[in-house]
Amino acid sequence: MKVEIWSDFICPFCYIGKRRFEQALERFPHRSELQIEYRSFELDPRSKRDLQGDIHDMLSAKYGMSREQAKAANANVGEQAKSVGLAFHFDTMKPTNTFDAHRLAHLAGRYGKSAEMTERLLYAYFTESAHLGDREVLTALAAEVGLDREEAARYLSTEEGSDEVRADEQEAAALGVRGVPFFVINRKYAISGAQPADVFVDTLLKAWQEEHPLVFVNGAEGAGSDGFCEDGVCAVPPTPEIDKGSSN
Repeated sequence: MKVEIWSDFICPFCYIGKRRFEQALERFPHRSELQIEYRSFELDPRSKRDLQGDIHDMLSAKYGMSREQAKAANANVGEQAKSVGLAFHFDTMKPTNTFDAHRLAHLAGRYGKSAEMTERLLYAYFTESAHLGDREVLTALAAEVGLDREEAARYLSTEEGSDEVRADEQEAAALGVRGVPFFVINRKYAISGAQPADVFVDTLLKAWQEEHPLVFVNGAEGAGSDGFCEDGVCAVPPTPEIDKGSSN
């Protein structure tokens, strides 16, 4: 069973949603049989790599609110992050363009390290206040998860991986994705936003049951027949008649 997750590395609810999804996986008995694929999505593809002001200024300008209101809104998100064990440092975050970070995640995917790279990039941005638009920073993070430093540096110095990022984004648009995180299970069920773990558990179980339906080896007509209990009633096999004419 496949789960695709569209997200961005500077999206706070993407990190919160990732943790809630992981909490759900702990309760999902078939988690070892899931194929999880992280897909690229940029909240602001036109964003510059180096920006003036901090995250509070950006939120204030985007939604036409005061800086104090922006700080209060971010504090609220920070409390939600704490509830799933995350520490967000909004005052020192470095908003940036995430295109290169997404390209790096695709490179990591070639070596089976997409999950590790995704987690490292999210933690670096929200907790360590790393500049994810800085290619030297990205190269160091790549090395931390086991990628070859020189290969990562060379890769980031080119346009390699750009097509993969754009393909993910085009597919998201085709699916009608307007915001992230966005989870797609078996290309049938979609979960938008950082929903509670129960939502993920219920949807995963439903998709699993549809993919692995129970098959009655004795046919459905076996229901209600002798040999098992149903609705609190156990059928008792009839006692065979004793042939009184027999002798021991």
